[in-house]
Amino acid sequence: MSERLFYLPLGGAGEIGMNCYVYGYGTPGDERLIVVDLGVTFPDMDGTPGVDLILPDIAWLEARRDKIEGVFITHAHEDHVGAVGHLYHRLRAPIYARAFTANIARRKLEEYGVVDPAAVQTVSPWPETVQAGPFSVSFVPVSHSIPESAGLAIDTAAGRVVHTGDFKIDLTPVVGEAFDRDLWSEVSKDGVRALMCDSTNVFSHHPGRSELSVGPEIERLMTEAQGMVVATTFASNIARLKTLATAAERAGRSVCLLGRAMRRMVEAAVETGLLTDFPRTVTPEDAQDIPRESLMLLVTGSQGERRAASAQLANGKYLGLEMKEGDTFLFSSKTIPGNERGVIRIMNQMSEKGVQVIDDSSGLYHVSGHANRPDLQAMHEVVRPDCLVPMHGEHRHLTEHVRLAEAGGMRGLLAVNGTMVDLSAEPPRVAEFIETGRTYLDGSVQIGALDGVVRDRIRMALNGHVLVTLIIDEDGTPLGEPWCETMGLAEEGQSRTPLVEVLEADLDQFVGRAAKKTLADDGALEKELRTIVRRTSQNEIGKKPEVTVVISRLA
Repeated sequence: MSERLFYLPLGGAGEIGMNCYVYGYGTPGDERLIVVDLGVTFPDMDGTPGVDLILPDIAWLEARRDKIEGVFITHAHEDHVGAVGHLYHRLRAPIYARAFTANIARRKLEEYGVVDPAAVQTVSPWPETVQAGPFSVSFVPVSHSIPESAGLAIDTAAGRVVHTGDFKIDLTPVVGEAFDRDLWSEVSKDGVRALMCDSTNVFSHHPGRSELSVGPEIERLMTEAQGMVVATTFASNIARLKTLATAAERAGRSVCLLGRAMRRMVEAAVETGLLTDFPRTVTPEDAQDIPRESLMLLVTGSQGERRAASAQLANGKYLGLEMKEGDTFLFSSKTIPGNERGVIRIMNQMSEKGVQVIDDSSGLYHVSGHANRPDLQAMHEVVRPDCLVPMHGEHRHLTEHVRLAEAGGMRGLLAVNGTMVDLSAEPPRVAEFIETGRTYLDGSVQIGALDGVVRDRIRMALNGHVLVTLIIDEDGTPLGEPWCETMGLAEEGQSRTPLVEVLEADLDQFVGRAAKKTLADDGALEKELRTIVRRTSQNEIGKKPEVTVVISRLA
């Protein structure tokens, strides 16, 4: 049987976030594997209440752990590197990354007690290669909203595949490498079998803007603002952090960093030599003694995260600092779809304090880190692959990217999560479908999306909960009346009597007339008690709560 090369997205294709892609080469069913990115996405209170993080379901990969040659991380954004600490123990494969990304990956592993120096290998960019079984992999620099981002040139006996990772065409990125068209031409000159390409901004028809373009506008704002300025952006956007801090310094303001993620990213950038001229910062304690008009706080929480510094300031004081009337709050970031509610909540809380809130609706204070449609077309023209497979986008993004490729004379192939594409076939085609899904980090435990934990939590949130307790004497008769405890339910209903009393009265009536056979059968008794509680609650308050029945039998 001939060998084949395949591509399989387990996360990031059909959604934005939670990136995890697999490439395989070898005899079908016995291929050697490499993994590109292990990212996370973030929960929301509507669909995943109480969940801390959402990870890709790697059950398919874990079952083939002995075939994995390595994990290659394209850059240090959470949706690409955020799951390495959570999933490393299940894969036990070496991780390869450029220096800055490797620094972040090591920190994540250390949080989970992994201190093996061989766990993360630092790799230099093109033309250096990593030999991973039948794969030869090179990190090709791209510009993005975090330093040392890279696409991958992946070589096998079946030809070269290019995986762009997240990218934009920025010739003046402030921090990190500029996009090098000549370099990408060199990478592609001998032919590219397939291009797996970022699709995030395929609907943005105007050319992308450079990071350098936002500096003058931010500096003007810092200079004209009367009180304290507080600015938030993605903690990983080192270039923007530098732009904001430099603008503040030029406007005569001291800079204070608030938020663990913000400090961690700046420290990593300094340790790896990416930041050599970041303005001197002051501690929160020292910031309290600086006049407000001479201070800028650089804070986490651009997406409305409840525990981040932005939300803490909106709620009141944070580390002794607070916002007051006449201050300015700048969102130097784009709100990720799904996060609007949290961001708007913070905006309104700030407005109630008399703070001027500025977002990016003007387009002056933020530029995207992803390639817009003209930049995607430019990448297509440089690489000229035999086939384009869009990734990193919702289904509509991927579909539109296929259309764009075909309009440019290329073959496009749509492959959402779980779609295994045979890149060796002529033309490339879908080979099979793999079951994929999500894993939730719930506190300190990983649970499956279909385990029912979150489903039950949503049902309790929507309908409330009733606990029913009944004691059965050793002769099989009830000892006293059943009693109820409620959570998340109105205290009184239609009868203007406490709901607990109405429930207990109805339950007691049933227990008093129940047959001995029913009282002796815990399963049947529990079912009847639950039904009565739900029916009575529906009549009283219009809700059918979740019900837990505890039956205690005395020996």
